[in-house]
Amino acid sequence: MMEKVIYLEGIEPVNLFGVKNKRLEKLKDHYPKLKIIGRGNELKVQGEEQEVQEFEEKIDLIVEYLNKFKNLKETEFEALLTDEGEGEQMMKAKEKSEDSLVYGIDARPIKARTVNQRKLVEAHQKNDLVFAVGPAGTGKTYTAIALAVKAFKEKQVRRIILTRPAVEAGENLGFLPGDMKEKLDPYLQPLYDALRDMFHPRKLTEFIEEGIIEIAPLAYMRGRTLDNAFVILDEAQNTTVNQLKMFLTRMGKNAKFIVTGDITQIDLPRKQKSGLIEGMDILQNISGISMVYFDKRDIIRHDLVKHIVEAYSEYMNNQQSNHTDKKS
Repeated sequence: MMEKVIYLEGIEPVNLFGVKNKRLEKLKDHYPKLKIIGRGNELKVQGEEQEVQEFEEKIDLIVEYLNKFKNLKETEFEALLTDEGEGEQMMKAKEKSEDSLVYGIDARPIKARTVNQRKLVEAHQKNDLVFAVGPAGTGKTYTAIALAVKAFKEKQVRRIILTRPAVEAGENLGFLPGDMKEKLDPYLQPLYDALRDMFHPRKLTEFIEEGIIEIAPLAYMRGRTLDNAFVILDEAQNTTVNQLKMFLTRMGKNAKFIVTGDITQIDLPRKQKSGLIEGMDILQNISGISMVYFDKRDIIRHDLVKHIVEAYSEYMNNQQSNHTDKKS
């Protein structure tokens, strides 16, 4: 016997339970071996493990439908309840916004919003390894994480792994309080932030505790084989050549990899080459690998960010020109 609490994400409980709990009663009738209690935005279910898992999958499907379409007719509810295959077909037929990747916890559709974000989506559909490179604020990482969540929710992969190189993870972190996880978490915070837009906080915590979603520094990838996983390496400009090679050779069966980075913000010591720059040069002609280049037109932060990126780019080009002139 097992007990599970299911949190209803982004919906009004009455839309699932029905007026005077009529739909909740239908759920109980459909799963007579389970003890089901609905309170607020929580469903508590008790029973045999397999039955509980089947029930949770059914609720996830119904909640996803409600998040997408806001309302649920009785005929639609019964179709989703009685036949999962029919319910999924019905959902696809009714899908209104084909470019929506996933729906956030507030039922907000998360879409590819710029030309190069859409190119990233297309490249991911055709290739198992994609490099997405460009300046800050272009949505590279956010779009990649949305693709990972979509693949996970559609059961294309079993887990999501997000990683970053922590270039300061040596002596410079020693003075910070806490264990190594607490020292490293600030460097991984942007990845947590994106996931919180797409999963209810309790659900996210549950997935992390169960190892279904893993957020870890790049060093933790060494020696592993990553099967049935959607893996994102963020801030890859701060990998060394050997680190990026190590990461890419972790790819296992049924794996999708996206590597993101900004080659204008390299934090490595001056004498070290960026693994991202060298890796893209080495791998550019391999079939199954795609490279998407973002630019200032993709920046979706404050309008000033575009001008800041442009000004720094112009300054760096001038500095490089002056350096070349002095040499000659």
